[in-house]
Amino acid sequence: MTDRRSLWSNGEVAHSSLRGQVDAKSFADGVDHRVTWPPLVALRGSPTAERDRELLWGQTFCVLDVNKGFAFGFARADGYTGYVEAHMLQPVDSSATHRVCARQTVAMARPVFKDTKTEQVPLSLGSEVIVRDIADGWARVIGAPHDLFVPAPHLAPLDTPEPDPVSVAERLLGTPYVWGGNSAFGIDCSGLVQIACRACGIPCPGDSDQQAEVLGETLDRDTPPKRGDLFFWRGHVTWIADEATLLHANAHHMAVAFEPLTDALDRIAAQGDGMLLRHARLK
Repeated sequence: MTDRRSLWSNGEVAHSSLRGQVDAKSFADGVDHRVTWPPLVALRGSPTAERDRELLWGQTFCVLDVNKGFAFGFARADGYTGYVEAHMLQPVDSSATHRVCARQTVAMARPVFKDTKTEQVPLSLGSEVIVRDIADGWARVIGAPHDLFVPAPHLAPLDTPEPDPVSVAERLLGTPYVWGGNSAFGIDCSGLVQIACRACGIPCPGDSDQQAEVLGETLDRDTPPKRGDLFFWRGHVTWIADEATLLHANAHHMAVAFEPLTDALDRIAAQGDGMLLRHARLK
């Protein structure tokens, strides 16, 4: 229990489940909070550290402690531990009902698609909302500080998973490559895997090395790849779009892109990142 990314403790406070397993000055059950503003927030290893990952609008963060403006805790969806600016969170008073299923959408102050006078909040694929009601093609969702309206076709019920993670990832083609990114505004290789898995109801950790440890069944190297498989290198992960094509967020294209499988294998080896380490198939 040494990986800080999954250790719900900072030495000062730890989650109650760790009592007797770690040293901490206090233990707490934590209080669930939801990201409310802005629609994308950084999750950091310490208050002064660079971003590790990102949390999207509506996603839940269990707060164990607040100190000097930063909330320490962990993301409920994957257990990733870190710090979030406390003013970007609000206590959870009801559960999210829907997720954004379009690449991006806009939450508006009025259900008027020609409205250009009032606020418009961009929301990424994977953002979570609480829908009060749906009428005339608009979903009225709980916002901060007031309700907002999202085009209903851009939302899907959280309890209805999608069947194909690659089709989810394909919606992000052309999205800029951003280290530690988790959204349609910028995403990295592991973010692309996680956002697609979550849409399909598949538990998935945040970073590629964590994903390599837990996702899918390891296949022999000579197993023909098929759509939905995952390829892992040191520090990189890709989807298999078909037997001859990868889909990944990568620094070579600086975007989410398709790439011929043989080209990618040769290029990644040539740039010094080694050979393929694992071929996995989701169950």
